Amino acid sequence: MKIVPNHPNPRSVAVLAYDGLCTFEFGQVVEVFGLPRPEMGPDWYRFRVCAERPGPLRAVGGFRVEADGGPAELGAAATIVIPGWRGIDAPVPDELVETLRAAHARGSRLVSVCSGVVVLAATGLLDGRRCTTHWHYADRLAARFPAVLVDPDVLYTEADGIFTSAGSAAGLDLCVHLVRRDFGPRIANEIGRRLVLPPHREGGQAQFIDRPVAEREDSRFARLFDWMRARLGERITVDRMAAEAAMSRRSFIRRFEAATGTSPGDWLTGERVRRAADLLETSGLGIERVATESGFGTADGLRHHFRGRLGISPTAYRRQFARVGAR
Repeated sequence: MKIVPNHPNPRSVAVLAYDGLCTFEFGQVVEVFGLPRPEMGPDWYRFRVCAERPGPLRAVGGFRVEADGGPAELGAAATIVIPGWRGIDAPVPDELVETLRAAHARGSRLVSVCSGVVVLAATGLLDGRRCTTHWHYADRLAARFPAVLVDPDVLYTEADGIFTSAGSAAGLDLCVHLVRRDFGPRIANEIGRRLVLPPHREGGQAQFIDRPVAEREDSRFARLFDWMRARLGERITVDRMAAEAAMSRRSFIRRFEAATGTSPGDWLTGERVRRAADLLETSGLGIERVATESGFGTADGLRHHFRGRLGISPTAYRRQFARVGAR
């Protein structure tokens, strides 16, 4: 869901400040949405910190925050972010609940980081919907809000304009995903590179929503990565990679894994999946052609790796994420 076009301030983002503010989660939101980025043009986000109540608020770490906005400004934003909460069992003020319900009814996106999902769950808007939080809180969240469908295995979820993220660092994944929704993969990848986000996290936290993050690219391999990305449609063996890097096979594998945290083959598969996802989003190429262009060779190979990495078929991914004109 993109920001609703007829919202009076379609690029406005407000982050909630509250007594007991979770500093790390708050900082993530400020970093992605609140920093001036003149190079992104005049349509970049307009950001505001909005306090739950008047006066200075205590933050984790021994300092205080005094915001320049309040509940009215919070409810008027197109995207409202709840950066954690003061406790998984802590009550949520009725006034805040009503502000969020009214904002969502007007088309605002509601976003939570980690334990901030408690605030969204208190509105009732998550009843019957899938959400996530830090695995440590999942059982307690489900017990407190039995109508909410808690999934502790994903990085973040999206349902009807409501977004929730898992443990603290997953908030960055979600924030960059929102940038991708609003500005496209190129800009999101640029923000990801500036944040130096860790590699794509898979396994139990695999998420079908693409995460535009950058690898921890050791400078020794930067040229090799560019070389491989320019040739994803070709057959690239480990021996060919090693030769391009001017290393022996054994030395190359050891140093590659030390630099990236993954094997050459896994890295290449991840890049091919990203390339396939971009083609599915932005082009009208058939599945066989997407498979060839991304280096999987056949549609069956593409489907196998795409579903294995993102948990969704290429066709379903295109149906959900292709931009107008690329379907």
